[in-house]
Amino acid sequence: MHVLLVSNRKGGTGKTATVVNLSAEFSRRGYKVLLVDLDSQANATLGLGFEASKIQKSIHKFLSGELENLQEALLPTKWGNLFLLPGDPMFEHHQILEDSERLRRALYELSNFFDFVFIDTAPSLDNLLVSALKTSHFVIIPFLPHYLSLEGIKSLVRVFFRVAVRDNTELRLAGLLPVMFNPRLNQHRWVIEEIKKNFGEEKLLPSIRTDIKVAEAFQAHKPLLYYAPYSKALEDYKTLADRLLEIILSYKISKNF
Repeated sequence: MHVLLVSNRKGGTGKTATVVNLSAEFSRRGYKVLLVDLDSQANATLGLGFEASKIQKSIHKFLSGELENLQEALLPTKWGNLFLLPGDPMFEHHQILEDSERLRRALYELSNFFDFVFIDTAPSLDNLLVSALKTSHFVIIPFLPHYLSLEGIKSLVRVFFRVAVRDNTELRLAGLLPVMFNPRLNQHRWVIEEIKKNFGEEKLLPSIRTDIKVAEAFQAHKPLLYYAPYSKALEDYKTLADRLLEIILSYKISKNF
């Protein structure tokens, strides 16, 4: 089982759209996929067709100790191989237990059931993010190609390296993902060049173009694959999925998952 974390300490970077649409694409390819919605806004939960306010058992209730068995919160979606651990919009971050290994241990118990786990996190530095980093094999950092995005990336990368050195030596940076990219804009092209200078061209993932269908799909509570199967953003997410599989298969993961 491979665990991929999609995160950025800056909000509005397209991380939830990325989690939802990659999860749907990987499940379409025949993999058994679990989406973990650690963001208490629960937008990924909504994107897979569930109203979080009506859900009694969530990943947050498990991490706060209100729920003992994580599998009780597991929800099948209407799309075959795709499953969800929903978020809880009523969760307050001080409620999380100090045990930052609880998530990793619980997902280990599900490792025989899933090929890929995608985790969505809130844009904040707290125990939820640290728990997700300790649990994951790969990190994807989506960003808008704006100047301020550079600071958000650097902030998360600092936390990433700290966890990778101290707590999770199997953690890898899969890459930096430009979202809502428009190659005709000078600002966008400049930011991309700065990313290459700071992190190396090999860490730049295939970009996701601006596409209103992404927002429309969330309004319809569906992944793009089932709302707009011929959209340009979905085409980009399919290309991204191809690249991620190449990256994942290039590493031999020894972590006990």
